[in-house]
Amino acid sequence: HVQLGQCGGGSEKTGGSLTLSCVASTTDVTRPYCMGWFRQTPGKEDEGIAVLNRDGTSYYADSVRGRFAISKDSARNILYLQMDNLKPDDTAMYYCAAERPGHSCSYPERTLEFPYLGQGTQVTVSS
Repeated sequence: HVQLGQCGGGSEKTGGSLTLSCVASTTDVTRPYCMGWFRQTPGKEDEGIAVLNRDGTSYYADSVRGRFAISKDSARNILYLQMDNLKPDDTAMYYCAAERPGHSCSYPERTLEFPYLGQGTQVTVSS
């Protein structure tokens, strides 16, 4: 079982940067597992935007590739999402998510299937 606690987010202007953090607590620290981020915007489909596979490789949605970066501090079990060059279309509720150990993830949409979710954090980008 994995518990996720998020922090970060807030409001920023177009072109600015924000960092999201997600602390993972698990009783099984020996098996690697996928983690990632997806976002929700009212009136739009949920969008998986970034995922970090068990082997450390990362995958991004086209909408954020080159602007967002996912990383993990494995020693402290913290997942990050560095968001640069923000746009108003990035305004959304952002969720971190984790897969069960033993499963791979090679595309960001997989985050929408992950069973463990953070509480969500709002990001608002103004023009």
